[in-house]
Amino acid sequence: MMKKRSLTILLAGMLLIGVVAISGCTDSTTEAASAEGIGTDELIAAVGTHGGEPESGFDPVTGWGYNHEPLIQSTLFKKNGNAALINDLATDYSVSEDGSTWTVTIRDDVRFHDGVPLTTEDIAFTFNTAANAGGSVDLSMLEKATAIDNATVEFKLNDNQATFINKLAVIGIVPEHAYDENYGQNPVGSGPYEFVQWDKGQQVILEANSDYYGDEPYFKKLTIVFMEADTAFAAAKSGQIDIAEIPSSYADQEVDGMKIIALDSIDARGISFPVQPNTGEKSEDGYPIGNDVTSDVAIRKALNIGIDRQTLVDGALNGQGEEEFTGVDKLPWGNKEAIIEDGNIEEAKKILSDAGWEDTDGDGIVEKDGIIAEFTLLYAASAQERQALAVAVSEEAKELGINIIPEGASWDKIDTLALSKPVVFGYGSLDPTDLYLKYYSESYDPSSYNNIIKYNNPVVDAYLRTAITSSDQNTANENWQLAAWDGETGFSSQGDATWMWMATIDYLYIMDEDLDIGTPKIQPHGADIFGNILEWKRTEN
Repeated sequence: MMKKRSLTILLAGMLLIGVVAISGCTDSTTEAASAEGIGTDELIAAVGTHGGEPESGFDPVTGWGYNHEPLIQSTLFKKNGNAALINDLATDYSVSEDGSTWTVTIRDDVRFHDGVPLTTEDIAFTFNTAANAGGSVDLSMLEKATAIDNATVEFKLNDNQATFINKLAVIGIVPEHAYDENYGQNPVGSGPYEFVQWDKGQQVILEANSDYYGDEPYFKKLTIVFMEADTAFAAAKSGQIDIAEIPSSYADQEVDGMKIIALDSIDARGISFPVQPNTGEKSEDGYPIGNDVTSDVAIRKALNIGIDRQTLVDGALNGQGEEEFTGVDKLPWGNKEAIIEDGNIEEAKKILSDAGWEDTDGDGIVEKDGIIAEFTLLYAASAQERQALAVAVSEEAKELGINIIPEGASWDKIDTLALSKPVVFGYGSLDPTDLYLKYYSESYDPSSYNNIIKYNNPVVDAYLRTAITSSDQNTANENWQLAAWDGETGFSSQGDATWMWMATIDYLYIMDEDLDIGTPKIQPHGADIFGNILEWKRTEN
């Protein structure tokens, strides 16, 4: 399908489309967006979850590209469609017997977009800078990266975490000679696409790198526009966008000349339960810690057992997802023995009653020692599916005698309350380090949401340490699984019921019917729709 529209007119029409989407009215001006032709090898996309519009720009040091294809930069390794590690800049790697030294060799035919060769010095600089910056990727285990020679870079670790290999696959390499505090505004990389311009709040324009060392991209120009999902659907429907991410509520829509596809993901939605009581303790930032309701394991277990996850998927997610019990059910380190039979209201009520929670005043809500089984459930106000899940959970919880009050808020506000109130979070990574950061007692860091519930179980800690330091993948996976449930204890709902995982979500896209996106990779948290961009093409003109 050949669209006719100019980028300038598209951007001018974005505000109009937003009004049309909200009001439901039509206007002949909408058709004005179809004025000038563009080539079939150009693509316009509105894919908000592909990192969205990064506040600090397109800088891997501060988080750009984490969990998704950075497009502009190259990484040492990548994950293929089966989540297996493959080389990108790297040609090989080795690990010392004690796991503290990692040595990587790189190819010698790579240049940055400005023509300067990429060297091991750039790689060492990138990782050392990222470690000091404390960005989205946890590099606390990295002591120092050093360029040994023109082909070899060495990474010294202060903690022999075998999962360090995953860090080498998510951090894009930046040029030392062109890096400063403004790098993210005008980035230079060595990836398949070269940065052209960024109109903040509107779009970023990329063009294919003619000197790219890998496969040549079919699309020579890639424009990513920043729109809310509803507005993006309206733009796609009016023929102004080639591909757009859309909410699950649009799954059954039909649009001439376009198709809707759903991509399975490992992106799980779960509710964090503060496991410490409210003793008046405050965080370093002065935020309250603890919750007198969710600190009772009976409350946490009752919700995990009583809530029907399939009902949540069918209703709140419009069927676009799958029920989830541990946050990593689909991954090799997920423990099938930790999965429970849910939707058992009577069992949930018995758990509460046995723990002393009773409805003494007949209002339908149970109490214990003068404490009412009631709490606020926070969710990001901008996330439609999180709001829908929060509301649906609150409705089901009433049958158990628990009153949950859903509340949408900005992340700035959530940050002040996440240590004392449950929050609907999203997680999903091919790096099991996420489990370590979520449940290991000493990983507590509210600024990164690490162990935000302040969980502390020495048995679980021991399993997690064994898992993260084991060079044998089978041993590592076994211990990740035991941390969830070993038959007696664990972080899952079988044990301490630290979270209530609800569902993994599907990512929905509407796109031109002649757009072939190949075989998409496993979709992580935030999605990675461009993860296989080099496979994309049009099937007809």
